[in-house]
Amino acid sequence: MASQAQDTEQPAAPAGPRIEVLGDASPEQVAALVAVLSGLGGGEGEAPAAPPSAWSNPARLVRPAVYPAPGGWIASGLPR
Repeated sequence: MASQAQDTEQPAAPAGPRIEVLGDASPEQVAALVAVLSGLGGGEGEAPAAPPSAWSNPARLVRPAVYPAPGGWIASGLPR
């Protein structure tokens, strides 16, 4: 008895959406329908945009202000 129950079981259907075509549809028509519906997408959203890089920040190109102070002119030429 147990072997008969195992023989009649069908494999599980995929979890995705299921399309039923009613009437006489050729394999080409079914393939066209599946292609159109697959192209619509809808399940996946766009990935969020990454924050802009600090290298592209225009403030990086501006020289910092130089204030009169002892050693100020020397410090103005040194990299920070």
